Order: sequence, then structure tokens, then C-alpha cells
Amino acid sequence: MSAVRAARIAAAAAIPGELVLAGCLAAGVRPPGWVTAGAEALVLGVLLLEARVLYALRRRTGSWGEAVRTVVPEPVRRLLLHELRACASLGRWVARRPHGVRPGDLAAAYTGPQTAMMYGLLFVSLIETVGLALLIPWPAVHRVVLVFDVYGVLLVLALHAACVTRPHVVRPDGTLRIRYGALFDLTVPPDAVASARVDRRYPEGRLVGLSDDGVLDLIVGSQTTVTLELNSPLDFRRPLGARARARTVRFHADDPRALVTALRQPPSPAA
Repeated sequence: MSAVRAARIAAAAAIPGELVLAGCLAAGVRPPGWVTAGAEALVLGVLLLEARVLYALRRRTGSWGEAVRTVVPEPVRRLLLHELRACASLGRWVARRPHGVRPGDLAAAYTGPQTAMMYGLLFVSLIETVGLALLIPWPAVHRVVLVFDVYGVLLVLALHAACVTRPHVVRPDGTLRIRYGALFDLTVPPDAVASARVDRRYPEGRLVGLSDDGVLDLIVGSQTTVTLELNSPLDFRRPLGARARARTVRFHADDPRALVTALRQPPSPAA
């Protein structure tokens, strides 16, 4: 087995662990410490292997971009990019600088149903970190577990910060940008919207779900509050890069009436 193939297989093997961890955090479930440690240890090992193979390919091809595309599958690249963007959102959160919101835009928050859940999850994570620090008697093991626990706390904060600093956006020309943190981003042109209405639903399933009849659900706190009917199917990308099409989009906004009202208004002449 070549080194490149081994690196690609290792990178692909890390995807399920990262997806389960991110899904648990988004759903408000705190995995046991050993699960988090195992998942992140796997990712760390994969990163070290990737770095070694990337360096060799960089010397052979003369291009870092080509080396990365050769070794790292797109889902892994997108996962790492999501985490980097989420961590960068911590700075935006502190500075109160929302991402992608310009003067005249309506920023529509969607974190209401998950805020208490996220802070509860953060509290549990801190308690676990302190508890393990007191219970583990071996210094080396204690330091390793401490690093993973602190990273888990940082990941919870980063996920919430990304959602706070990346709200939905309605532009003056009627363009709608639907987001969930750094994981999902869909731009809906104004001429693509047939109708918009306040419609509270409680669908089951994962964060991003697509039914067989083309209904896209972007679920926050087990609910959606806005339904968009589209004039024609709209292409979008799932968090890991897969392409799909939706004819109806349902998502959550803390103030759905304000968002729907903004969508129904005629485009601003200045736009």
C-alpha cells in the first residue's frame, strides 16, 4: 500500500468519529470523556500521517495545493475548515463582529432553542474536566486527558460562537442567506422564492435532512419556524460537500415573522 493511499484511508476513517462528535455537540449530548479523547487522538494521528505524506508530495510536485488535493479527501478538508472557522468565530463573538452582515441587511438569529442546551453542555464539560483532574493519579495520563477535555470545551464554545456570529441574512434586494454556524451556508436568490411563511414544525432527524420529495430541513433545537417554497429546485451543498437539490426549505429563526416580513417587502431601490 502506497503512503498516499494509506493517508487517504486514514483520513477517511477519521470522518465518522468527527461527525459523531459534532452531531452529539449540536444535539446537546456530551459524549463520555474517553470517546472524545479517542476521537481526537485518532484525528491527531491522522494529521501527523497527513503532514508527513504532504511534505513528501510537496517536494515531488512543487505545489502545496496539489499535494493537499491528492492526499486529503474533500470531506476531511471541509471538516477541518469547519473547525477552523468555528474557532475563528470565538474572536468575532468577543469583538461582536458578525460575519457576512453589511449595512442595511437584516440579521436573523437562530440560536434561541439551543443556547441553554449549549451552556448546560459547557457546564457538564467543565465539571468533567475538574473531576478527572482530581481523580486521575497518573501525571502523564492526566495531562493528556486535560488537553482533550479543554479541547472539548473549546469545541462547544466555538460551535455556539459560530452560530451566534453567522446569522441568517436578508439583503435589501431580497437575497436570503441561510446558515448554521460554519457547517451550512445556502444563498437563495430573490427570484427563486415562490412564497415564505411562518410555519413552526418539529421534525425528527439530523441537523441537515433532505426528504425524497425535495424538502430540506435545517433543524435547530428540534424545530423549524420558516418554510420557503421555491419556484424551482435549488442546488445546495451538504456540510461534507455532497451536492443535492431542494424545492422547499424549512429552517429556524428566533423571530420568524420579522424574517418573513423582510422577504415579502419589495427590493430596496438602493439595492
